[in-house]
Amino acid sequence: MHILVVGLNHRSAPVELREKLAFQQQCLPDIFAQLRDHVGLYEAMILSTCNRVEIYGRAGDLEGTINRLHHFLGRHGSIETSELVSRLYTRTEPESVHHLFSVASGLDSMVLGEGEILQQVKTAYEQARLCGATGKVFNVLFQRALNTAKAVRTHTGIGRGAVSVGTVAVELAEKIFDPLSKAVVVLVGAGKIGEVTLKRLTDRGVRDVRVVNRSIDRAVSLAAAYEARPVSYNQLGVQLLEADIVITSTRAPGYVLAQKEVDAIMGMRHHRPLCVIDLGVPRNVDPAVGSLDNVYRFDIDDLQSVVSHSHRERQQAVGDSQKIINEKVERFLAWWQEEGQACAQGQSASEVAAAR
Repeated sequence: MHILVVGLNHRSAPVELREKLAFQQQCLPDIFAQLRDHVGLYEAMILSTCNRVEIYGRAGDLEGTINRLHHFLGRHGSIETSELVSRLYTRTEPESVHHLFSVASGLDSMVLGEGEILQQVKTAYEQARLCGATGKVFNVLFQRALNTAKAVRTHTGIGRGAVSVGTVAVELAEKIFDPLSKAVVVLVGAGKIGEVTLKRLTDRGVRDVRVVNRSIDRAVSLAAAYEARPVSYNQLGVQLLEADIVITSTRAPGYVLAQKEVDAIMGMRHHRPLCVIDLGVPRNVDPAVGSLDNVYRFDIDDLQSVVSHSHRERQQAVGDSQKIINEKVERFLAWWQEEGQACAQGQSASEVAAAR
């Protein structure tokens, strides 16, 4: 039995490719069924965020399983497998376990030490568990990964200061608008990234933030916590007339802002400059928007240049974090050799019997 991970991230593939492989939550039950029945994974978990798409699996036939995973991802993203494979990384234990623990701890993130990834891993694990995709081995594996991440954040300075994609987006906006406090900001999306972004905007002294969300109740709740203004989704176009900065962070499958729509609005704005920061994966804003006069569009990959400074400040904590991760990985692998393999074999036998 093997524990493996196949995926890509912000270093191995651009956002144009990552968004094609992104998984929607409502599709997960069917996806997990396919991973079990057609790929041959005994247990599985999918981590799909703005910076990575990864499938973790427990498998027997390693080479065949990896090949099937490559084809599965190609079909899912409508990408030729030969084109995709060069962008994918594949790891098996112990590297796969070390990778998971590092990811959960924020050491593999675009923003070193980001806090959101811990919740994202926890949510992804819970979704897999509720779909019946995890068993004895993965329940232990992911609980230990989460505990490791908490230990890293507690005992090192890896997460010191405000580190998140939302924070970096605000830093980018601050470089463009000075002073940022006088800007009118329209925030599209009231999820976790949107909430962090709103908090950072408030910390920077921005007083005119409009929160737009498909669920107006969520917009009202989030806006009230930070003295922002909730706006119904059908009023987004009107808000763009007054905005200086638009920051999007939704999981919508299509574009929230299309080129034609923004072009028309820019005419009504008399081409007053507009900064658009797209944090969505799949992307929320049509890339062609960036070709319009006086529109400055950035997506998640454009934030790389902004994060280099915060990386340097936290590099000294990486060594301490790695020591904790290495120790936790060794402990899990010891369990895996002594008890986990037996659990896996017993569970696999019962699964085969149930399938019959």
